[in-house]
Amino acid sequence: MAKRFFEKFLNRRDLLRQGGLLTLAGTAAPVIGKTTPGATASTGSAATHSALYEAIGVRPVINARGTFTILTGSQSLPQVKDAMLQASKSYVQMDELMAGVSPKLAELTGAPWGIVTAGCCAALTNFTAAVIAGTNPERMQRLPNLTGLKNEVIIPEYSRNVYDHAIRMLGVKIIEPKTPAEMEAAFNDRTAMIYIFAGPGDDGPLGTKAVSDMARPHGVPVIVDAAAEGLTFPNLHLQRGATAVAYSGGKCIRGPQAAGLLLGDKNLLQAAWANSAPHHAFGRSLKVGKEEIMGMLAAVEAWKTRDHEAEYRDWHTQLAFISSQVTKVNGVTTRVEEPQGLSNRTPSLRIEWDASQVGITGQEVSKLLLDTEPRIALGGASGARPDRMKSSVTVTPWMMMPGDDKVVAARICSVLQDHPAFANPPVPQGTTASVGGQWMATLTFARGSADHRLVFEQQGGSLVGTHYGEFGSGDLSGSVTASEVHFRSSQKIEGQRLSYEFTGTVEGDKMSGALNMGEYGMMEWSAVRHHYDAKRA
Repeated sequence: MAKRFFEKFLNRRDLLRQGGLLTLAGTAAPVIGKTTPGATASTGSAATHSALYEAIGVRPVINARGTFTILTGSQSLPQVKDAMLQASKSYVQMDELMAGVSPKLAELTGAPWGIVTAGCCAALTNFTAAVIAGTNPERMQRLPNLTGLKNEVIIPEYSRNVYDHAIRMLGVKIIEPKTPAEMEAAFNDRTAMIYIFAGPGDDGPLGTKAVSDMARPHGVPVIVDAAAEGLTFPNLHLQRGATAVAYSGGKCIRGPQAAGLLLGDKNLLQAAWANSAPHHAFGRSLKVGKEEIMGMLAAVEAWKTRDHEAEYRDWHTQLAFISSQVTKVNGVTTRVEEPQGLSNRTPSLRIEWDASQVGITGQEVSKLLLDTEPRIALGGASGARPDRMKSSVTVTPWMMMPGDDKVVAARICSVLQDHPAFANPPVPQGTTASVGGQWMATLTFARGSADHRLVFEQQGGSLVGTHYGEFGSGDLSGSVTASEVHFRSSQKIEGQRLSYEFTGTVEGDKMSGALNMGEYGMMEWSAVRHHYDAKRA
């Protein structure tokens, strides 16, 4: 029965404002805040197509930061673009398409099987659904109702991350062992699978090989999230014993941004496909189109013929040029930082200076380059007024297009040498407000609100304490100067660590101000001091 069902179906993973690419090369360094007239596009850049975005009010950027999804990942290879265009010109039956692509992926990668998904996270979701429901239509239709089904996923504590939401969305319970003994004790008849986040720790006592060895006697599958890695032949993670490994298509593989790659056990991957679109199952919303499927196949084919050593040499050449230019500015030094591990294997250039001498901090440089033309997205900005003046920015060449190194070098030199005057923020004057004690706070989001609790211990202008949220808590630290308060905290919520930065004003037993939560945006907050009543206690 299950086999007939299967045959019926299968006969066929700093807030930001960046996106796109803009490259203006072969021109003098533009004046900050101005667009250079008559600028021409460098070979291979997207500058000539920037009008497509500008027509809707979107300003493209030069990506000198890396393969961040918020920056639209990577530039797909020319052969990928061509494959997607060709694929768009015909209709195909989707099960037949994947049945044709899968053995080709297996042949190219040496894996038992392969499927294309709507990104790496979609691969994790579809695999989880396959492990839990198989290709049993009743179970598939009931997801995420896990009554009577295996409902626990083991994730070693070091592997918890924001992307494991793709697994948790099935409603599973996460078990977080910290030691091999805890891992062994975690197995039971409710265990569905194990998830490993590739990177530091992956070769340790709870790394892929060790965990796979423990899982094998229990018949529990292991999936590795290798989103930001390149392909290895034979596949390193499958060799270590993993059942499957998931990749992002739109990062270093340079396939379609909305595609992912899942390699591994044939039966489970065929079930993962059955649990995804176009089928009426939990993964229906995680749709991958024929264009992405054929583009991803083209990217994998290209991976085997690309000269990766030449690419790496070219990155170093670009960084050497940028270094040679920016170090002409007095007080500026640089150093190349090489990658560690398999993820994000690209060198980067750290540019450092003392802002008290140069007159501009790393954060100010980063913001200027992002706000003016041509826009450049940098990474690793550090340095803040008034007391953290040691500054830096980083340039990552991974996603820079030909000629971008010239523009980036000129623009950084320009803002370091000729920038607006920056002043230290004014220091509030007056008696230091008292904020010690317990406060009941209300956080107001763009939609909705939440009641939190803040407990402060104050020594002069220094603050420490605890921030209690709806579901978690974390230490806080900060300062109060006259009536102005500033403090930070963080809380671990599942695989994510939420960061809070509060600024505001104290007025007696009331406080209010702005809350910066990074990628989640700016909010408002207010708080009222809670006075303990000993008689009522």
